[in-house]
Amino acid sequence: MDIHHLREDYTQAELRQKDLQKDPFKQFERWFQQACNAELQEPNAMVLATASAQGEPLLRTVLLKYFDSDGFVFFTNYESRKAHDISENPHVSLLFLWLPLQRQVQITGIAAKIPAAESLRYFATRPRGSQLGAWCSSQSSVISSRQMLMMEFEKIKEKFLNHEIPLPPSWGGFRVVPKSFEFWQGRSNRLHDRFLYVRQDKDCWDVQRLAP
Repeated sequence: MDIHHLREDYTQAELRQKDLQKDPFKQFERWFQQACNAELQEPNAMVLATASAQGEPLLRTVLLKYFDSDGFVFFTNYESRKAHDISENPHVSLLFLWLPLQRQVQITGIAAKIPAAESLRYFATRPRGSQLGAWCSSQSSVISSRQMLMMEFEKIKEKFLNHEIPLPPSWGGFRVVPKSFEFWQGRSNRLHDRFLYVRQDKDCWDVQRLAP
């Protein structure tokens, strides 16, 4: 299939160094809020890249659940492929693509499990159906059919009927502590604006413009 004709010129905005926040977390928060204000679908969706100990890469989309100056937190099954990759190789990358705004943010960093108490606080805020789903799905394992999955869901639903649902032992959060941020703003003629923040120490970041 020849798709060379699919082309769009990016002309919505520009990104200048003088307009950047010194703190990349603040810059991310500004752009994230603008993505929310634009009513983009799932502005917290991010592509998570991991690699196994053998260097085999894998990508998947997960949802960012909260962030602060300590890092970016998402939740998953600790027996999943992504969790196994992180246990072998904690170096990960995140990508936020806000295409209607002609923007993307790439973050590299180190992922680590958060304390169980922190996972429990978030788990308690999830809809009951999502809590049940965390118990009935052994994420990334092979299953024979969707029917078997739904049967397990009904079994777990009956087990916790009229009871609070506890945190599954194999479910929790990871926090990605950034080493770098790249903010990308699409520009005309593919001459995009790109700025890279690289951590020098805990509160100090070097900022450089990159060629598009």
